[in-house]
Amino acid sequence: MNYNKRTISDGDFRGKKVLLRCDFNVPLDKATGAITNDKRIVAALPTIRYLLDQGAAVIACSHLGKPKGTWKPELTLAPVAERLGELLGRPVIFAHDIVGEDARAKAAALQPGQIMLLENLRFDKREEQNDPAFARALADMADVYVSDAFGTVHRAHASTAGVAAFLPAYAGFLVRKEISLMGKALMAPNRPLVAVLGGAKVSDKIGVIENLLGKADTILIGGGMAYTFIKAMGGSIGASLLEADRIDFARDMLEKSRQSGTRLLLPVDTYIGDRFEAGCQKKLVPAGEIPDGWMGMDIGPKTVALFTDAIRRSGTVVWNGPMGVFEFPEFAEGTRAMAQALAESGADTIVGGGDSAAAVEKFGYADQMTHVSTGGGASLEFLEGHNLPGIACLPDR
Repeated sequence: MNYNKRTISDGDFRGKKVLLRCDFNVPLDKATGAITNDKRIVAALPTIRYLLDQGAAVIACSHLGKPKGTWKPELTLAPVAERLGELLGRPVIFAHDIVGEDARAKAAALQPGQIMLLENLRFDKREEQNDPAFARALADMADVYVSDAFGTVHRAHASTAGVAAFLPAYAGFLVRKEISLMGKALMAPNRPLVAVLGGAKVSDKIGVIENLLGKADTILIGGGMAYTFIKAMGGSIGASLLEADRIDFARDMLEKSRQSGTRLLLPVDTYIGDRFEAGCQKKLVPAGEIPDGWMGMDIGPKTVALFTDAIRRSGTVVWNGPMGVFEFPEFAEGTRAMAQALAESGADTIVGGGDSAAAVEKFGYADQMTHVSTGGGASLEFLEGHNLPGIACLPDR
C-alpha cells in the first residue's frame, strides 16, 4: 500500500462542507454516562481547528461503543458534543439523528466556521454493512470527505470507506501522522529495527511475526504468547498460557527467523504465580523450568536486561503488547521496564494502541515516545501489512 496519501494540507476548504470522520469512541462512566478519558477528542482538535480556520463548515461523525444497529440512549454522542465544544471554545451543534430530517436540516444550515456532530453512526446497522445508500446519504450532506479516525481504518464501513466513492477524500492530520510514522518504521526504518511483541496469544500476533521476519533485525517476544514458543523448544511451562494448536507455528517461526536473518529472542527467566490474581504467591524461575500448577506472569530481570540491551542498540522500535500481567502490581515490572527502555533509547519509538498504549500512559512514559498510536486493532493490522480499507480509499498524492 502507498502510504503517501492526499491530506488536508493539499486542499482548499473555503466555503466547503466537510464530512469529518473522527474517532470519538471514548470511555464512559457506566453509572453516570460521563466521559472518563477525552484523549480521542483532544487528538481530533488539530484537524478540526485547521478546517474551521480555513473557512470550512464541519460535519463531524463517529461511532461510540457497539450498539449493533439499535438506538441505545446510553451510547449517545451528546456528551461528546458538549465536551468537544468546551475544548474548541465554540458551540457544537448536535444532530439527534444520523442522516434523517434533523441532521439534513442542520447540515444544510451550517455556515463556514461552524461545526456539528451527528448522532452515533452505529445506531444505524447500515454503517457497519458499508451500505452504499447509507454512505451516499452521509455524502449528500457535504462537499468533501476527511478521514481522521485511524482507530477505524481497518474497517470497511460506510463512514470509513464507503463515502470516499462519492466525495473528494483527504486524510486528516491524525491519520497522516499515523501512516507516515508507522509506514516509515516498516518501510524505511532507522536501523536496527527492533519489534517488541507481547500480549496473551500467539494467534493474535501471527500476521505481525510473519510480516516482520526479514524486515526487523530483532523480534523480542514476551507476554503470555512467549510460553507457546518456550513449549515448542521443549521447555516446561506449568499452567502458563498455552495455545497447543500454535506449537508447530512457533517452531516454524523459530526456524524461519534463523533463515531470514531476524533474531528472535525469548524470555530466559520469568516471574511465576500460583494462581491468576493479584497478591498470589510469586517466584522467579528459568523460563523453561516452570513447575506444575504455576503460571508465567511476567518476564524476569535477566530477560529485561537482554531485551533492554537490544532496544538500546536500536534505531527504531515498534512495540505491540505487554510483557506480563501489568494490571497486577507484582507483575508489572517487565512491561514498565520496556517502556523505560524505549523512552531512554534515543530511537524512533512507535507504540501500538490498546494495552501497549495504556501501559506507557500508566507508567508515565507516553510523552517520551515518538508516537503512541490511537488505534489498537488498526495498528496491529498495519504491522501485519494488511491493506486497510480506510487508507486504501484515500487518493495517493
